[in-house]
Amino acid sequence: MSKSKFYYDKKSLSYKEIKLSSKERFLNFLSFVLASSFFGSICLLVLLYSPLINTPTELSQARELKNYELQFDLLTKKLSQLENVLENIEERDNNIYRVLFEANPIDEDIRKAGFGGINRYADLEGFENSDLVIETTKKIDVLTKQLVIQSKSLDDIEKLVKDKEKMLAAIPSIQPIKNNDLTRIASGFGIRTDPFDKSRKMHKGMDFSAPRNTPVYAASNGIIVRADSRSTGYGKHIRIDHGYGFVTLYAHLNSYNVKRGQTVKKGDIIGFVGNTGRSKGLHLHYEVIKDGRSVNPVNYFYGNLTPEEFDEVLRISVQENQSLD
Repeated sequence: MSKSKFYYDKKSLSYKEIKLSSKERFLNFLSFVLASSFFGSICLLVLLYSPLINTPTELSQARELKNYELQFDLLTKKLSQLENVLENIEERDNNIYRVLFEANPIDEDIRKAGFGGINRYADLEGFENSDLVIETTKKIDVLTKQLVIQSKSLDDIEKLVKDKEKMLAAIPSIQPIKNNDLTRIASGFGIRTDPFDKSRKMHKGMDFSAPRNTPVYAASNGIIVRADSRSTGYGKHIRIDHGYGFVTLYAHLNSYNVKRGQTVKKGDIIGFVGNTGRSKGLHLHYEVIKDGRSVNPVNYFYGNLTPEEFDEVLRISVQENQSLD
């Protein structure tokens, strides 16, 4: 196809070829290039700053922001679930664990206390999603504080459990003479007839009749604080300090199997039945002392008796008869 251009000459009434010089051609080309560059730049700027059209970088950043928002939303939901779990643990802590181990519950104001004073989240302000970020960060901080308080509380509960185990081990819970070694339970705790002057006196323990040298067992874990005959009326006797205010006394023994300062465990043989001191026959006089006051030993015989045996011991112990010491 010809690239020549023609124009119509009205004078000659004919078409004549347009002939351009090299300079004119160059100027035409330069004008075209400049005009194209100008309009192209204008269009590019319009496209770049148009809200309807985004660059690949902007599209990528937008996707990342959307992903972050989704992650924050999931994090917020997980935090809410953790708050529910923690509330359940706190409720159990206050209403079960601490009640069981006789400890005061943690005040709700302490558990739920916030963070007063200065604005801790000023560096998170001024961004597009600042509210979401600040709220999530606050939840994490509050949850962290509550977890610290609960963790300390559980440490306290663990200590209480250990102390409770020691306390339970300290309670004198077994009969000091086995049933198959007993002749009879001669007398119980309470007002009884004195075997010597026949007066009515307080009998501070229980009397177990048994043959001479019948083994006598420690009623619980403890330390021997006395093993001597220097206490009026008791003859050869042993006292065990079990801790937590519990002391047991074993009187009128024939001989000892322990010495002062020795540590014993529940069920250890500590001595043997005799008839020493102020006594009217072979027997063991047994006392339980709690916080310096004598209490009824029968209330603590739950470690080595069946329910039926305990009922029988209880029936015999309440009978008002003559004691043996």
